[in-house]
Amino acid sequence: MSTKKHYTLADLEKEFGPLTFGNTLESYRIGEEMTQKEFAKKLGITPQSLCDLEKSRRIPSVERAAKIAKKLNEPAESWIGLALSDMVREAHLNFKVEVKKASGD
Repeated sequence: MSTKKHYTLADLEKEFGPLTFGNTLESYRIGEEMTQKEFAKKLGITPQSLCDLEKSRRIPSVERAAKIAKKLNEPAESWIGLALSDMVREAHLNFKVEVKKASGD
């Protein structure tokens, strides 16, 4: 019998707070074992801009989120969804954001 607990996104958000563009980006960087300076260079942004994104002092535009996703070779929908969710949360609106790639793209 396995004693490992499987966590859902809701479980993680309850314990650690909402999943944001910033904390996801920081987790990605840490997982890649890169410094902010190294990671900023990879993304083509300044270390200060990266720090502002990671600490959620700035929310990226949809275009910037898509560019970051492309540089990370990650699905743009995920990163755009995180940025939009942050924007909705900042506006104190209680909506869930779901981003799907348009058919034919």
